[in-house]
Amino acid sequence: MSKTDFKKSMKELFAPSANDFSIVDVPAMHFLMIDGIGSPNADQQGEYAQALAALYPMAFKLKFLSKKVLGRDYVVPPLQALWWADDMDVFLTGDKDQWQWTVMIMQPEWITGEHVAEIRQMVAASGDLPALSKLRLETYSEGMAVQIMHIGPYSQEGPTLKRLHEDYIPQNGLIENGHHHEIYLGDPRKTAPEKLKTVLRQPVRPK
Repeated sequence: MSKTDFKKSMKELFAPSANDFSIVDVPAMHFLMIDGIGSPNADQQGEYAQALAALYPMAFKLKFLSKKVLGRDYVVPPLQALWWADDMDVFLTGDKDQWQWTVMIMQPEWITGEHVAEIRQMVAASGDLPALSKLRLETYSEGMAVQIMHIGPYSQEGPTLKRLHEDYIPQNGLIENGHHHEIYLGDPRKTAPEKLKTVLRQPVRPK
């Protein structure tokens, strides 16, 4: 049985240059999603940690269902997140309690709502997961976007994002058209901070 790896088959979306911004057209894709608010720090037991605790088992059990029942195997895609706030200055001041987010993992087009409902029941029976009831399968359409690869700690994304929003976007006649988007290609539990790879993406449209 062949195994689909979306990072390879959709390489232009997962492996941008780390040196220059690039413009991509992101197609509509299906995601498992959970919304929340608050700090994403891994050492905290807030909404973000609860969301990941529900999201990952759902994603992996859906992959096993796909392989066993549907005969279609794939690599579970990396964690992604959308970020925003009522007052965007909180991303500069570091007031993480006010950060709003949607954490999400892409799903193959053949995974249906019925599959999600079946696996949700299975995951719910395995333990107390407060965020599981918030999980949904949804199509996300991003369209035109600017992206770049950030290599290093998440805390050092600032200068690149400043160049993106203050230089590249206005100089190219564009305007922001959606939430800041990050794709986490490394596991911070296993990867040194200076080697972490994160796709930074901003949906845009012509002015």
